[in-house]
Amino acid sequence: MSARPQPTAKGEVAVEELSRGGRTVARRVAEAKATVPEHTLSVEVDMEACAALRARGEGGPPTPTYEDMVVRGCALALREHPRANGAHRDGHLEAYGRVNVGLAIHGPGALTVPTVFDADQRSLAEIAATTRGLAERVARGTITSSELGGATFTVSSLDVRAFTAILTPPQAGVLACGAVEPRAVVHEGEVAARRRMDLTLTCDHRILFGADAAAFLGRVRELLESAAL
Repeated sequence: MSARPQPTAKGEVAVEELSRGGRTVARRVAEAKATVPEHTLSVEVDMEACAALRARGEGGPPTPTYEDMVVRGCALALREHPRANGAHRDGHLEAYGRVNVGLAIHGPGALTVPTVFDADQRSLAEIAATTRGLAERVARGTITSSELGGATFTVSSLDVRAFTAILTPPQAGVLACGAVEPRAVVHEGEVAARRRMDLTLTCDHRILFGADAAAFLGRVRELLESAAL
């Protein structure tokens, strides 16, 4: 980061050159907002069954995170809903034979999205081990170009209640996962504190229409609420 010497009404101006990864992210998000007719859907998910699974130590080692569970749930739902695992390209639709889930990871200087290949064929334990390895390589700066390509769908998580993620063209969708937190809800006729999570799906309306998107998102919620992972 450098400072321009000339004073301005805002003080000295510090200029930070974007990294190669940062320039790629900037280009892709600008492309998405300029060219993709996106729409969003949201659901609230009861995560008590997933929390119990983690407490029992199932699906590991390593102990899977809630994000790992979302990746697994998305992968299974993508296999059942192939339009969500496709793309719109130059006036035609593409359906992909492999389910490769990209995982947004905040690395040094840029947002990085390595890929969990064939996520629908991996157990929860395998996904947990894979995501740990990817995150470690992103942090060390040793992630390879082959690990950063080939995703057919993306999952992004932040420690906030809810947010909306931007698509990575030409993918049909990206799922934004909020934090798992206790909330007061009506459960079996009584008010109780239950661990809940908001999921927000952003999708390309040219390939994933409202009803299709709702069916896919509903299936992800069903898999998580039953911990059928």
